[in-house]
Amino acid sequence: MRARTLWESFGFAFAGLRYAWRTQRNLRIHGAITILVIALAGLLGFDPLRWAVLLLTIAMVWAAELFNTALEAVVDLVSPAFHPMARIAKDVSAGMVLLCAIAAVLIGLALFGPPLWALGARFR
Repeated sequence: MRARTLWESFGFAFAGLRYAWRTQRNLRIHGAITILVIALAGLLGFDPLRWAVLLLTIAMVWAAELFNTALEAVVDLVSPAFHPMARIAKDVSAGMVLLCAIAAVLIGLALFGPPLWALGARFR
């Protein structure tokens, strides 16, 4: 087997992103929320530290969703028929995404709460 070029590796990675985007409704939901959150952060003038935390949080949720998609594909490949262990693997992977999404909401409240509160106070 020959070594892959860097460009081929990037091509495979982007193919995986395209596949997940086309087939995973929840990833598209994360995409819409990502756009809204980034726009709001821009409007609120986030400082570099807030941006770093926000972008890491977004990446965490996206990575969890992509890992879940990959794990489900592997489970379906090796266990096309129902198997209790396959269900556990899928459920735990979905739980990971849920945990990351809940953490993202809490981080979002910590990041957006103070500037939105201050903005609201200016209009009172």
